[in-house]
Amino acid sequence: MAGEKKIEETREQRKVGVYLCHCGGNISDHVDIGRVFERAKKIPGVVVVRDNTFMCSDPGQELIMEDLRRGTVDRVVVASCAPSLHEATFRSAITRAGANPYLYEHANIREQVSWVHHGEAATDKAARLIAAAAAKARELEPLDPLRVKAVRHATVIGGGIAGLTAARDLAERGTEVALIEKSPFLGGRVARLDRVAPTGEKASDLMAGLVAEVSNHPRVTVYHCTQVVGFEGYIGNFRLSARREPPLSDRSGEFTLETGVVVLATGFKPYRPRTGEYGFCELPEVVTLPEFIELMARNEKAGDFLEIDGKKIKRLAMIHCVGSRQIPGIHEENPEGSLNEYCSRTCCGATLHAANLARSRHPRTHVFDFYRDIRTYGRCQEELYYEASRNKVLFFRFEADSPPLVMKAPEGAAHSLLIRVKDTLSFGEEVEVPADLVVLSTGMEPNDISDLVDLMKLPVGEDRFLLEVHPKLRPVELAVAGILLAGTCQAPMDMGEACAAASGAAVKASALLSRGYVELDPFVAEVDLAKCTGSGACVEACPREGALKLVEVEIGAEKLRRARVTPALCLGCGACVAVCPENAIEVKGWTLKQYEAMVDAIVGEDAAA
Repeated sequence: MAGEKKIEETREQRKVGVYLCHCGGNISDHVDIGRVFERAKKIPGVVVVRDNTFMCSDPGQELIMEDLRRGTVDRVVVASCAPSLHEATFRSAITRAGANPYLYEHANIREQVSWVHHGEAATDKAARLIAAAAAKARELEPLDPLRVKAVRHATVIGGGIAGLTAARDLAERGTEVALIEKSPFLGGRVARLDRVAPTGEKASDLMAGLVAEVSNHPRVTVYHCTQVVGFEGYIGNFRLSARREPPLSDRSGEFTLETGVVVLATGFKPYRPRTGEYGFCELPEVVTLPEFIELMARNEKAGDFLEIDGKKIKRLAMIHCVGSRQIPGIHEENPEGSLNEYCSRTCCGATLHAANLARSRHPRTHVFDFYRDIRTYGRCQEELYYEASRNKVLFFRFEADSPPLVMKAPEGAAHSLLIRVKDTLSFGEEVEVPADLVVLSTGMEPNDISDLVDLMKLPVGEDRFLLEVHPKLRPVELAVAGILLAGTCQAPMDMGEACAAASGAAVKASALLSRGYVELDPFVAEVDLAKCTGSGACVEACPREGALKLVEVEIGAEKLRRARVTPALCLGCGACVAVCPENAIEVKGWTLKQYEAMVDAIVGEDAAA
């Protein structure tokens, strides 16, 4: 009993500081911060309440740090936007003040309050959430981050421009790299291009140097015709099984790689139009933009008219947004039942670049551009649009629900195709444009990596691209620690963006591995062996394979089976806590006692109200 009294006295001495954020009006326009301030001062254990227009700003963080340095508070509650945005910011501030970063709790009063409630309801709910957070903060104990040994080796999956860039940058930083490419060649989609927009440089020249750098680097081992077939382990200590099947070779077979991080650079594929979409596959004169680029590359000779397979192309039509920006109810779903509702970003620039190339090489070939919107984002990209205007490319704008109709021209017509469209630039007038060739500007889709998604338990967004943790704070990280993103497996990107993302992934990977160990948040399950009876319910409930196991332990003179946590694999989800019949397992930083304190605080607020 004496021990329990001492713990209770220590808890009563804990000093909680509450820091309220106005979020520039996002919160304070709907929550009466003044009233919340006064209610927060009455919460048991709260010794300081402060507010700031932007608590995440340097002055806002300094308020917290100064109170910690002076010893005014020893636990921190920040009431602001979602913790996914700035939890890391405030933990870092607490660390800089010399305190334990895990003596911190967050109350989300923006997304959970001001964005969904108004008036009295918003103010009241904000006060309740802060009371609950403060009650939990009083129960928090200092925690230490998990430290896991890390193998200074990285595996890059994908040998396109992003994968090559990541491999080169990692090797230059002293990391051993395995580059896995499923095809016999390096270079990916970029290697199939002729010239790149907006500079007009030869893609083959750009790629040749990068491929040579990587292939000849002493720290890079390239595995062609290889695919990952097995995956286990955790950040710093992954074990990959790969199968190599080169054509006409006896070097096929499986091998394993011990690696610290994995960089995914699995790339994209161009959208393949459905049969009949704008006449594709039904009319031989309808091709996709990638196909047209290849045709242009085989026919670099200048002349009055563009010639394709010996046929003069006097009138060339180009149609934007094929397979991008699809709208439910208007566009037909893909075979798997999805739509590409996103903008593929690079298509407009590539289309205009191809149009300019055609006009500059073949001045008597007329070019017609059919678009919904032109999005030539990025440095020097807008110049492509102005250049197309100077090159006398004729533009027609259509609505999403009234796309151009591509049909075979009447027999005996001077041109093989006819395009009918309602042109919004001429106030909806229906026009007909004869053409000899139609080019469909197809968007980007993620490559099919469902095998890796299942194997590595990767998060996938609604657009079917791999989903990063946070687009601003953690843009190249996946929720699976130690697996990073590079390039167009994450989203449509141009070459510059893909290379920048790959370099970002390489820097992140190098930082993780450079010390020989990695530190992880300690919010993982912990087993009380005195209570555990080895029922195995927690193992069955655990969603992460290997995170929980029943192992044989010696207790007294007996050998018994008990649950054991592998902290580096634990997700901290609490599924095991919910099913344990003996309450023998807890998640650090989110214990049952802390939850009970939060509930009691909310009930107490009800009574006060």
